[in-house]
Amino acid sequence: QVQLVESGGGLVRAGGSLRLSCTASGRILSINTMGWYRQAPSKQRELVARISSTGSTYYGDSLKGRFTIARDSAKNTVYLQMDSLKPEDTAVYYCHAQLIPSGSIWGDGYWGQGTQVTVSS
Repeated sequence: QVQLVESGGGLVRAGGSLRLSCTASGRILSINTMGWYRQAPSKQRELVARISSTGSTYYGDSLKGRFTIARDSAKNTVYLQMDSLKPEDTAVYYCHAQLIPSGSIWGDGYWGQGTQVTVSS
């Protein structure tokens, strides 16, 4: 069984920084894309950033420059460095991985349980 476990959320003041981590574990053959999404109250879940197995990155609108995604493929771990945080960044942040489980030939998307990030003004 595949699991994605996030850590690093919390409460921070505006202008501060947080670093989120997410590690995929279990019977995994390969991981393609890993990324972060977020969902604020009463809003749809939106892409924050994603990174491919080759290191190509993509950021959601207006987040590049403040947020940086990185990946340690040897550890099946993805990171999200968030700087210059704003109150509007407050949301539950979810890790996502597109991967192929061991024993399968098909890939699928997996989600973490989410970690709360709260930015106070």
